[in-house]
Amino acid sequence: MQALVTLGGDLEAGARAAADLAARYAQPHRRYHTTEHLEAVVRESREIGAELGLDARDLALVALAACAHDVVYDANPGHDERHSADWAVSWLEAAGLAASDVLRVEELVLTTLGHDAPAEDLAASALLDADLATLGASDAAYDEYSRSVRAEYAAVSDADWVTGRAKVLASLLGRDPLYRTAAGRSRWEAAAKRNLARELAVLETRAAGDRPDR
Repeated sequence: MQALVTLGGDLEAGARAAADLAARYAQPHRRYHTTEHLEAVVRESREIGAELGLDARDLALVALAACAHDVVYDANPGHDERHSADWAVSWLEAAGLAASDVLRVEELVLTTLGHDAPAEDLAASALLDADLATLGASDAAYDEYSRSVRAEYAAVSDADWVTGRAKVLASLLGRDPLYRTAAGRSRWEAAAKRNLARELAVLETRAAGDRPDR
């Protein structure tokens, strides 16, 4: 709610939006993209944003984008991010935010589509690095994250999961650096690269074992 106060939004509309947001992040089909993830992204993006020197308005915009970035989550990449951005626009307009602020939050949420933005966009950098913070967690925490994401894609066959997930991991490993900010790199880069490589090796072993002999 502090972000709305900073940006001059209507708190009554904000309270209704917060209730809807809380209900969505508590949906039973979620295993990783839960309230815990939401709170972590809000916290980490605020800390990174402060280190980058973002002012109060930019920090408020990042906070709103962090809240909204996974508010729609059906394990449907592309659909989820766009509908999350739409949700943010609808509620922020109802709260009376300036059109430029609504547009900025929408833009920030949509950067999570490809996890990319111009290098000079510090607000987006804070959000995107925070969203990937879990990749740099301890081995045990990362493994729990991996299992939770797999559970969210329970409708996907094992073979398709191995193929798709391996592509995602390889793409992340190919980013050098993985994190956009110095804060992100110092906190998570080394551990994230180890975790990603470790999971990818497991998937590649599984894929090799599933291949028929030639």
